Amino acid sequence: MSRGIGWFDAFREVAPEWSVILFGVVTQLGDVWFLGLLVSAVYWTDTSDRDEAAAVLGLTLSGLSLITGLKAFFALPRPERVLVEIGTLPTVARPLYEATATATGYGFPSGHALMSTVVYLSLAQYWSVSTPRRRYAGAAVTVTLVCFSRVALGVHYLADVVAGVTAGLVFLALASALLDRSRGHRGTLAFGLAVALAVAALVVSELTPDAVLLFGTSLGAFAGWQLAVVARQVGEGRGPIRSDRVLTVRTVVAALLLASLAAVTLSGPFSLAGGSGALGLLGAAFVTAPVLYRREHLYRTTGGSPSRSQ
Repeated sequence: MSRGIGWFDAFREVAPEWSVILFGVVTQLGDVWFLGLLVSAVYWTDTSDRDEAAAVLGLTLSGLSLITGLKAFFALPRPERVLVEIGTLPTVARPLYEATATATGYGFPSGHALMSTVVYLSLAQYWSVSTPRRRYAGAAVTVTLVCFSRVALGVHYLADVVAGVTAGLVFLALASALLDRSRGHRGTLAFGLAVALAVAALVVSELTPDAVLLFGTSLGAFAGWQLAVVARQVGEGRGPIRSDRVLTVRTVVAALLLASLAAVTLSGPFSLAGGSGALGLLGAAFVTAPVLYRREHLYRTTGGSPSRSQ
């Protein structure tokens, strides 16, 4: 049974050839590379409340593992159709079409739909730019455009994007309820959720490369955030670490995880496991670096006295 509703052929009859380029550009708003850059930029630049930015980053990693597991579980193919035949496009436009408007792998649910829902709505919820109403309106419009572009390009059925948005909304509702139960630990809970879903994706997908790499990245991000919290709290006057039980636990957990990732990386630097370990170490450095930089900057500008702003 088709997951479509039969309107695609009619749409293809009236859609001009150049529209594939427009839809290809729009669909990048839900692509992993763009969402990753967006969330990373927010995390590195938003010094007003790094915990909220960390929650968005953790939920983004969680969403990637969630869609990896769901696609492997359902294992449903994409549509065998395209908006235009590549041979009908001008030669100069063909590389752009192949790079932006084509897709491979399983089709259900739509990864673009799910990830757009998770990222843009979590930014609307946790980011303090503009007003909540405008943030949610912007998120809704962006998600809608991305979903329409996926169906219009012929890489997804309508049911795929509906399922992707639905799964993203359900996930965010459950994740928000969890994170709101402990507002002071949103970052840790979000990264912990990413690790848990990465484990689930490993099992469901039977150790596919994407799941293995996401597992290492999630572990590293979780460890890096523990180090970031320790560094920040020590800078605020807590400690020493050995006399503060919570700081001790965070430090030990981070050290054990990073040591494990380093060992896996060195045991097979060119293997899939080694690549996962290396990504984990990079993830840890990425999460920790802006907090350490901020702390060092404040230390210098305040003449060595601890500051409680972060």
